Amino acid sequence: QMGLVESGGGSVQAGGSLKLSCRLSGYARTAYYQAWFRQAPGKEREGIAAFVGGGAGTIYYADSVKGRFTISRDLPRDTLYLQMDALEPEDTAMYYCAARQFSLTGFQPLSNAYDAYGQGTQVTVSS
Repeated sequence: QMGLVESGGGSVQAGGSLKLSCRLSGYARTAYYQAWFRQAPGKEREGIAAFVGGGAGTIYYADSVKGRFTISRDLPRDTLYLQMDALEPEDTAMYYCAARQFSLTGFQPLSNAYDAYGQGTQVTVSS
């Protein structure tokens, strides 16, 4: 079983920063894929940042956040982070962390097909 609990959301003005945290438990702690997603009202959930593999891993970013958001993790603390800088009103969404076990097939790390998602934390950016 996988456990994921997000925190750190809130309201911020455009240009500001927030850092989200995701506490991992169960199989999520050692999942091969660990990622952040977001879903804005009326839109589909989109993958924005992902770790693939253990240790330093390989990192993927969606074009919409590349250069502004940074994914990181603290393995001893079982915590995944998302540092968000230069926030824009378009970043307003519910943010979720997610985990998926190793897949033999060609799985795209930012695709919306993870094994488990957290309950989400709201981020609101005002102009």
